Amino acid sequence: MKVKEFFHQLASKAVLFNLLAIILVGFALLIGTSYVIEAYTNHGEKVVVPSLRHKSFDQAKQLLKEKGLRIEVSDTGYVKTLPPDCILEQGLEPGQIVKPGRIVTVIINSTHTPTITLPDIIDNSSLREAMAKLTSLGFKLGQPEFITGEKDWVYGVKVNGKNVVTGAKIPVDAVLIIQAGNGMQSEADSITFYIPDVEAAPEFEEEGEFEEIEIVEEPVEPTTTAIPTE
Repeated sequence: MKVKEFFHQLASKAVLFNLLAIILVGFALLIGTSYVIEAYTNHGEKVVVPSLRHKSFDQAKQLLKEKGLRIEVSDTGYVKTLPPDCILEQGLEPGQIVKPGRIVTVIINSTHTPTITLPDIIDNSSLREAMAKLTSLGFKLGQPEFITGEKDWVYGVKVNGKNVVTGAKIPVDAVLIIQAGNGMQSEADSITFYIPDVEAAPEFEEEGEFEEIEIVEEPVEPTTTAIPTE
């Protein structure tokens, strides 16, 4: 086949039609794909994130559903004055504009009071060390109670008037009272100070008002000594 005949056949109507059809199909696929992507990503659609704080979990879930958003619990916290399952914090700030289908993470109030494990401080640390350790763990401390024993040495811990042991689960809102030594080995070591009753003391007369006592000297009789005779 000559070159001239090849280009003549290439330029025939059938070949041109096929090429045009391929181009049209490719263009249609491109347009269709663009529409599908836009529909899938909700192109142009926007929603405003509502405020969820202090709402119950069910209320927040329904509110987000109406906006086309979803909810997911990321963590729990504890606020004594708020009801259980109450929304404490939300991942997307209220008023933020997002696309439908976004997940809003929330932190909800725990249904029970969280606890903290009491560390090994009883008969193992000084008062200052125990207070620093307990405070760093989040415990609430009351005024220490001093008992007979080595000064400032920790002998016990009380919660609601009862002694607790190492490893006990203590509610985070409970107040701990540390029992520490007062520096005395026994009650007998205590020193009692007596303050004299000045009002009950006898009153002394002023200077110069003394009672005179007369001293009478009795006469002394002379004694005689007998001299023996030979």
